[in-house]
Amino acid sequence: MTRIRVLLVDDHALVRLGLRTLIDDQPDMAVVGEAGTAQEAIKAVEQLDPQVVLMDIRLPGEGGLEATRQIVRRFPEVKVVMLTSFADEELVISSIRAGAVGYLLKQVGNEEVLSGIRAAAQGNSVMDAATTSRLFARVRASELKEEEDAFSGLTEREKDVLNEVAQGKTNAEIAQSLHLSEKTTRNYVSTILEKLHLSNRVELATYAVKYNLSERLKRE
Repeated sequence: MTRIRVLLVDDHALVRLGLRTLIDDQPDMAVVGEAGTAQEAIKAVEQLDPQVVLMDIRLPGEGGLEATRQIVRRFPEVKVVMLTSFADEELVISSIRAGAVGYLLKQVGNEEVLSGIRAAAQGNSVMDAATTSRLFARVRASELKEEEDAFSGLTEREKDVLNEVAQGKTNAEIAQSLHLSEKTTRNYVSTILEKLHLSNRVELATYAVKYNLSERLKRE
């Protein structure tokens, strides 16, 4: 059986020892080397040709993120998984941008670490459940904020008119539905177009759907 070649990068020797003991005990993987700094990690990847690098974020010198960037740029076939104590959404995002395929907390169980190595070696993304939950919560909060900001310049009545436009209704139909005159409805549509910096009703409808206006009005 061909073993998955793993490089351990952490500035704490005891952490590396624990990981080596765990990994070398597996029939399908083996530790091919260790590094304690970013520069050592880059050099070790060049010399040892690992498939998976378990990378700590906090390293002496350039740090784990910069090491990851350089490794992924120079050795795109190598999969880097961040293994860290820091449950920080910003670090997760920064790690992904640096080219890491995964992010695991050191607090996770042994099986989760091993599963992460196997998944990374197969080209899959890796993230522990707690980090995934926090990241999705952050993304959703960001989306809700974006939706809120999208209509912040509109009055409640303008939102109602826009919602009707998004349903494909004509000015006459909107006027009847909202108990307005057609002239007032036209004025509302013109004002909404100006406020949102859009050009036509199709763009208005697309904008309303993109930012979930209908669902927002139901919640309000």
